[in-house]
Amino acid sequence: MDIEKHRNNQKTIYLFKEYDRLVKEIEDTKSLAFSDVSMKEIVEEEVKKLEESKNTLALQIEDIAKEDEATVADPKEMILEVRAGAGGDEAAIFARELAEAYAKYAEIKGWSWKPIDESESELGGYKEASFEIKGKGAYSHLKYEMGVHRVQRVPATEKQGRVHTSTASVAVLPIIESKQIAIPESDIDMEFSRAGGKGGQNVNKVETAVRLVHKPTGIMVRCTSERSQLKNRETALSILSAKVAELHRIEEEKKLSSERKSQIGTADRSEKIRTYNFPQNRITDHRIKESWHNIEKVMAGDLDPIVEALIQFDKGERTAGSAEE
Repeated sequence: MDIEKHRNNQKTIYLFKEYDRLVKEIEDTKSLAFSDVSMKEIVEEEVKKLEESKNTLALQIEDIAKEDEATVADPKEMILEVRAGAGGDEAAIFARELAEAYAKYAEIKGWSWKPIDESESELGGYKEASFEIKGKGAYSHLKYEMGVHRVQRVPATEKQGRVHTSTASVAVLPIIESKQIAIPESDIDMEFSRAGGKGGQNVNKVETAVRLVHKPTGIMVRCTSERSQLKNRETALSILSAKVAELHRIEEEKKLSSERKSQIGTADRSEKIRTYNFPQNRITDHRIKESWHNIEKVMAGDLDPIVEALIQFDKGERTAGSAEE
C-alpha cells in the first residue's frame, strides 16, 4: 500500500503525524533488541502491536484520500431515467412511483430535480421518463439505483386480490463535458416537433421538442423540458454524450469483467437489483442480500438507509480488492 502519495492531502496531514510517530517508535523499539538480547521476545511483541496500529492508520489514510478523490470526481449533474418493464399498466405505475421517490429524496438532499421528457401511460404511470438532477453527491448516491427494480403487490385494478409481479428499470447517467467525448454531427439525426403536454400554449404551438438519434448505436434522446428549441437541443446533446459514454464504459467493463473487484456501483440496466414486496412490507436488495421494512416511508423519499448500506458495502468490496492487489 503506497500511502506516501497522500501525504500532502490536507485531510490526512494530522494522521500522518501519528503515522510518522509510530514509524519512529517501531525503529526505536527494534533497536532495543540489538542492545539487549534478553529483551528480544518483549521487543517482538511490542513491535507487532505497533505495526498493527500503523497498518490500521494507513488504511484510514487511504480511505479518507480515496473518498476525497471520489468527491472531487463526482459529477455535479446527472440524468436519471425510469422505464416500465414487464407488467403493463402496473409496471408503468411503479415506474412513476420510483421516479417520485427519487424526486422526494432529491428534495430532502437539497438537489435540484427537473423533468426532461415524460411519456405517460393511460393510467398516469410512466412508460418512460427522464430527469435532470444537479447537486453535490447526487451521482455518488443514486448510481446504486441502476438496474431492474421488481415490485410484488396487488394492483388497484386487480379484482381477484392476486399478487402481481412487475418491473421497472432505472438508468443513472453522469453528465460529462461535451469535449470529453466528441460526437460528429454526421452521426446524429435531429428532429424537431411540438412538445405537447404541460407547459402552456407555447409548448404546444411551437416546435421546441428535440429528438436526437445516434446513428452508429441507435441511441435515441428526446428533450421537451425547455420552451427554447436551442436549450432543448443543448440538453439533448449532453444526454446523448452521457449515453454514448455509458455504452463505452459498459463495453470496456465487459472486456475487463474478470478483473473487476466490485460491480455494485456500476450495475447494468438489465440486472435485477431490488424487490419491493408490499404484502410483506419488505424491500430486499439482492446485491448485498439485505432487507428493510416500512416500504411506505422509503417510497416517500427515505432512501438513505438503503443507499448508505450500499455505499458501505461497495467501500468494503473495493478495500478488499485493493488488499488483494
